[in-house]
Amino acid sequence: MKINNDIERIGDLAVNIAERALFLCSKGPVEAPSDLAEMRAKALAMLMRSLDALVRMDTKCARDVRASDDQVDALNRKLFQEFAAAVRRNPDHVECLLSYLSVGRHLERIADYATNIAEDVIYLMEEEIVRHKPTLPEA
Repeated sequence: MKINNDIERIGDLAVNIAERALFLCSKGPVEAPSDLAEMRAKALAMLMRSLDALVRMDTKCARDVRASDDQVDALNRKLFQEFAAAVRRNPDHVECLLSYLSVGRHLERIADYATNIAEDVIYLMEEEIVRHKPTLPEA
């Protein structure tokens, strides 16, 4: 049930991203932050791998997903820094820049939900609660 709820929230976030994209398409071109495409790719890969881990009950794959979350978090922090600098350079684009920032935040949350799914797979298969444990680098 919990995984189902996480998947539903991911769907809600995808709708929010689509709404932001429609808004951005209705405005003049405003350059997207440089790391947004990388953040999208990483969040999507995490989601796909977490669902693969769930279907195959693959804890190694789930642990790999969990380890990827820090990268998306770092990109989100960088995105916020870029946003602040872009607003100072182009205050007339603040509305579009806020939409990009919102998309970044939604992508970061999707990565978090993918991580939750992966942690639930680990719990289901190994009965280990890893949710509040630091992610250790691979040996």
